Amino acid sequence: MSLSVVENCSLKNYNTFNLDVNAKRLVIVSKDDDYSELINLLNESNEPNLSLGGGSNILLLNDFPGLVVRMATKGIKVVSETEDSIELKCEAGELWDDVVSYAVSRKYYGIENMALIPGTIGAAPIQNIGAYGSEIKDVLVSVTGIDLITKETKILTNDDCEFDYRSSIFKTTLKGRFLIKSVLLRLSKKKKFHLNYRALKEKFGHKSEENISIEKVAEYIKRIRNEKLPDIKVLGNAGSFFKNPEISKRQLSELKDEFPKIISFSTTIGTYKVAAGWLIEECGFKGKRIGDVSCYSRQALVIVNHGNATGNEIMEYASRIQKAVKAKFDIELTPEVNVIK
Repeated sequence: MSLSVVENCSLKNYNTFNLDVNAKRLVIVSKDDDYSELINLLNESNEPNLSLGGGSNILLLNDFPGLVVRMATKGIKVVSETEDSIELKCEAGELWDDVVSYAVSRKYYGIENMALIPGTIGAAPIQNIGAYGSEIKDVLVSVTGIDLITKETKILTNDDCEFDYRSSIFKTTLKGRFLIKSVLLRLSKKKKFHLNYRALKEKFGHKSEENISIEKVAEYIKRIRNEKLPDIKVLGNAGSFFKNPEISKRQLSELKDEFPKIISFSTTIGTYKVAAGWLIEECGFKGKRIGDVSCYSRQALVIVNHGNATGNEIMEYASRIQKAVKAKFDIELTPEVNVIK
């Protein structure tokens, strides 16, 4: 068998929280030929399995008692093209930001607002990643992968993926049973920016579209992210830990009476999202450190590991935040990070 299996392997270098937990077995899939061997391996074992891309949106609470599959396949291929659009097939192990850079350098529009999001493209649909007014669901055509129960290869369309805010079918019905092999994106070849997000509107709103370049948008997004978010190489983290909670107009009105500076924005369905980072900061957690865990000093929405925190310690810290926000604002915070118990 050419597929390498490592027994009792540390996952510290495979998750961005830098948590030193072990997998009973780790296998790295790096080429198409590995899939048939992987299926045979899965057929031979009844143990639990977990697929990992960049490990950038996962919190491992304990050692994993089964097989961890690390997706490392590479490749970006043009599969169809029209005058207006282009479709790219991206292998699951491609780093998301490398796909963004590929698109930006060729002036393919649609994902530039998501520059510098860590992780692989194979993991991106699971979370329905998004930033600054854009989400992967806006450009995703389909996902190809393996049903880990039936061992069949399946293609799921955009509608099949049941995308929602930081969620998809891969976090609900198909949680833990679908291994994504590749993602098909459709991007625009004509200028098509999404600049409604406040920071982007302030920067580019006074300019005509002809005077805005995709390179400048991506560059500005990177600058914002670098100023607000910690470097995962320095401080272990998984980006935004919680989703922005969604509340009714009535509840927002009542909160504004008591907290006039509350940050919110309307949705297309008449509700309002409240900035989770603002809520957390108002509860005093920004920069607050307990042991080796804290909220980042520049962005309260990001929980960081200062070196030797455990997954359970991070989860305990997150629970403190949830309880404080609930007590002060009567709002439930839901983790955006995938918690693996």
